[in-house]
Amino acid sequence: MKTVLITGGSKGIGKCIAENLARDGYNVVLNYNKSGNQAKQTQKDLSKQGIKIEIYKADVSKREDVKKMMKFALNKFGNIDILINNAGIAKLQMFNDITDEDWNEMIGTNLNSVFYCIQEALPNMIHNKNGCIINISSIWGLVGASCEVAYSVSKAGIDGMTKSLAKELGPSNIRVNSIAPGVIDTEMNNNLDNVIKEEIKNETPLNKIGKPIDIYRCVKWLIEDEFTTGQIISPNGGYVI
Repeated sequence: MKTVLITGGSKGIGKCIAENLARDGYNVVLNYNKSGNQAKQTQKDLSKQGIKIEIYKADVSKREDVKKMMKFALNKFGNIDILINNAGIAKLQMFNDITDEDWNEMIGTNLNSVFYCIQEALPNMIHNKNGCIINISSIWGLVGASCEVAYSVSKAGIDGMTKSLAKELGPSNIRVNSIAPGVIDTEMNNNLDNVIKEEIKNETPLNKIGKPIDIYRCVKWLIEDEFTTGQIISPNGGYVI
């Protein structure tokens, strides 16, 4: 049975991915930081269905927390076969209003966390000559978003890391890909009012906003596929082409 570690797995896209992979028979380690109640509820709900997952509190913007988390996963299951870097934050603000604290928090949570998690998971994957790394970025990493410069930069950085690592880790049979979702109906996008959501739908060829399950299906395909690496795949309904 393969083991999946997913960061930021207590809400939204991460929760959907964790729940469905657990139902599909994977060992799941669900990482959370501030959303402990949601993580525990997810664990409890799955337990009622006869499905067991592990949850682990760690601030993935801190290397020491990441080291301890990887050690926990390895001690529990022996291997980390699949790493899904999903943890992230977003903030709407004008560029000139971004403080050093804002910038460092965004880069630390969204980009440094991916760097730390991959570095700490790699020794096990390289030893096994096998691994799958999936980074959750964003369409705004592809095209940029007004009033979300720091967020867009952090996500573009993830995509650059993905492409470079795919070339470096391919000889070790480790695949690295990014999923760059469009607008998805999650708590992170609760700041969008109904008027804006309707505008987005009208500008989207498929005339709808995405759901977390759409991202899960892409994740599942990338886990099972054996000939895709270094790709930025963007489920966005045609909003960005």
